[in-house]
Formats: sequence, structure tokens, C-alpha cells
Amino acid sequence: MKKHCLYAVIIALPVLLTAFGCYRAFRYSMGCAEIRSGQSFSFFITNDLHHLSKSTYDNGTAFAAFLTTAGGKLVKYSGEMLETLEKEIELASPDFLIINGDMTCNGDRESHLELVQMLESIERSGTCAFVVPGNHDILNPCSQRFTGEMSIKSDGITYEEFRNIYARFGYDDAISRDADSLSYLAMPAEDVWLLMLDSTHSQLNAGRQYPELGGSLTPDTLKWIEQCGELARENKARLIAIMHHSLLDHSPIIHMDYTIKDNDELLKVFEKCGIDIVLTGHVHIQDIKTQQSGAQKLYDLATSSLAVYPHQYGRMNFVPGKGLYYRTVKLDNRYWTERVQATGESLPDIEAYSVHAFIEQCCKQYDNFKLDLKTLSEEDKDKVCDTIARMNLLYFAGFRNEALDDIVESEGYKLLESLPSCFTKDYVSAMLKDERKDNNTLFVPFYSSEK
Repeated sequence: MKKHCLYAVIIALPVLLTAFGCYRAFRYSMGCAEIRSGQSFSFFITNDLHHLSKSTYDNGTAFAAFLTTAGGKLVKYSGEMLETLEKEIELASPDFLIINGDMTCNGDRESHLELVQMLESIERSGTCAFVVPGNHDILNPCSQRFTGEMSIKSDGITYEEFRNIYARFGYDDAISRDADSLSYLAMPAEDVWLLMLDSTHSQLNAGRQYPELGGSLTPDTLKWIEQCGELARENKARLIAIMHHSLLDHSPIIHMDYTIKDNDELLKVFEKCGIDIVLTGHVHIQDIKTQQSGAQKLYDLATSSLAVYPHQYGRMNFVPGKGLYYRTVKLDNRYWTERVQATGESLPDIEAYSVHAFIEQCCKQYDNFKLDLKTLSEEDKDKVCDTIARMNLLYFAGFRNEALDDIVESEGYKLLESLPSCFTKDYVSAMLKDERKDNNTLFVPFYSSEK
């Protein structure tokens, strides 16, 4: 359904907009999406954009050194990828867009402001946007500019500045805002609301070399969520939760600081509120995990990073009386090619460049891998790293099938198997043993709440 990006004040069941929680007896603004109860709608979900403004670097040695630590993220071409996403949004015309954190690479102000310009353009085309921060976005100690051989500290942003910069994209039109974080409750549709949760610990970044990786929600925020659940029930609305950190473990090996702390408590709150879908990011892996609690089944949909191969995002469609349909879509390289042809810019073949960047940095960045492979010759290390990288390409894209099995016949895998027990072997084993299922499409039975 096409929306009109205007404000509609709805007199629903009594509610109150307040910065301190959800109460009864008032009116609330519907925001820029105009979706009535019982109507179908569509939206895009993306995360971990890791945008880096071109104004923050040149092609000197400092930036080249930084790129070797990027973990396969194509930060040098983040602007071009965002332009491609914007064009796909204009073509598909979803009702709204969700970005659940790590909008920027280093949290620098210029990158945030450029992203806001893109969101304003998307909004003008008729698609609303809702955002929450990730661990890279606020008070990031790595915020810097790269000039020649020098890395120079640049301006980042505070919590309050994040709230002000992204005011138009969720905060100003919220039904309720949490007093203890940048969490808020949004209503893009009368019968489906968004619980936008700030799971970051950016206040811990002072004096650190790198931004805090882990996240959690305070007891006060959990109480606020329960209030929002009550409000949704009174208005016969269903809640979809969105946050940067995982709710469920998406990897048996890599989950520390990626899964939200005290997730058992949050699971109880979600169950009490009837929340059975949470959209997450942070771990960069395309993965869907479920957990059954009594009659309720909860889905944690982790959409992979837009900045990392295969550069995909999620498309979701709500069909009244049926539920939510989710699928991943790769950025269309056609737009990239058209830009090269139109401007004459010297841009690489994005597919080949991205795969190379991912494989090149897969092992080299991780000390655990380096330590575990130290007894191998350089040639054999390269074979093992190539095997791990090629498995990761498939795994990060969401594949848990025969494509991974084929790699066990490689020489690199056999060399890895010959090593004593270590993290690297456990990591590869976890990929092979993960649940065999489709992580790129999903149907979730999901009805307007009439209970």
C-alpha cells in the first residue's frame, strides 16, 4: 500500500504520549505512514550499514591501513551501496524502512549527517524510516579522519545528538519514548506497532580504544516494555520488536557480546507482551533462530550486514489474516553498473571486489585463527584460511546446506582437521553442524490482535 507521509491524529482507545511510559486516556500521532487496521503493508529491514563519509578520508596510507581491519566491510563504497538501496526503495515503494543500528562505521558526525540526507530523500519518495542505534554509532572512540599517513580524531555524537539528528525517523512521532534509553514505540500501522529498542552500552566507551561490543536493557526499560505491551493489547495491536543485538544465540561459538545480556529476562517480558518476532543485526550473519515457550514460538530474524558480502537486506510483507512473509534480497548490481556508465567513475566490479575483500580479511583479522594455525607452513595456512573464508561466504549469506558440505573435501579442511582441538576447528565445526534450514525466507503466522 502506498502511503502519503503526512500526520494523521487518530482517536484510538485512550492512550498517552509521554517520555516516561505508556498510560491511558489521550490521543497519539500516527506518524508518516497511514496504514489502517486490516490493511496489507510492506517494509524493508536493513542494518550494519557501516557508512563512512568520503569527506573523512583520502587515499593515503592511513586509510589503506584502516581498510585492512574492516573485516570484509566495503566501507570505501558504502555511499554507493546506500544509493543503490535508495533506488531499490524508490522502485519497490515499501511503506517504511527499518534500520536497526550501526548506521555508521566509526560514529563520526559527517557520516551520520550524510545518512540523514539519504533518509530524507527516501521519505520524500513516500517511504517512512525508523531507526535505533548500534554499538558503532554513539560516543565511538574510533571516530576519526584519515589524511595521508595520519589518523586524526574527529567529532562523534552523543546520545542526545543521535536523538536530535534522527528526530524525524521515529523519535518525534513515537507513541512513547523510554526515559532510560533511546528506545521508543512507533505506530506505522494501527494494528501493528514497532518496539524500537536501544540495546547499546555506548556510555561505557569513555577512555576505551574500541566501542563497547555488548548490550543489554535496564530493569526500567523492561518495565517500560511491559507498559507498551499493555498499551498494544488495549488497542488490539501486535508488537514487532527491533534491536541491534541478538535475542537468541545465532552461533554456538560467536555469541558473547552479540547476544543481549540477560536475554532470559527479556524473553519473559516478550512472552508476557505477546511478542513473537524480533528483528536483529550486529552479528553480520544471515540467520533465523526460534525458541518455543509453551504455545508461543518466538522468531529472532538476524539480517546480515548490508556492508558485507553478499550485501543483502530483508523485505517483509504483512498479509492480514495470514501473517508476515520475509525474504532477503541482494543489492542490484545493475545500478552500480549504470552509475559507472553514466559518470565514467572508476568503480570496481562490486561482486568480485566484495568477495575478494571478504576472503582476504577473513582469517587475517582474527588473533584466534592466527594462533591456532601457527604450526602450519605459510602455504598451508593460506589453504586453511581459504577454506574458512569460502565457508564463511556461504554461512554469512544464510546457507546451511550441501554447499558447506562440499568444502569438507578440500585440502584446507583436511589440514584443519589434522590440528589439535582449538577455536578454529570448533568454529568450522559449528558452521557444519548448524541447523539445516532456509535462513533467507520465512513465513510467520501473525494476526491482528483481537484477544
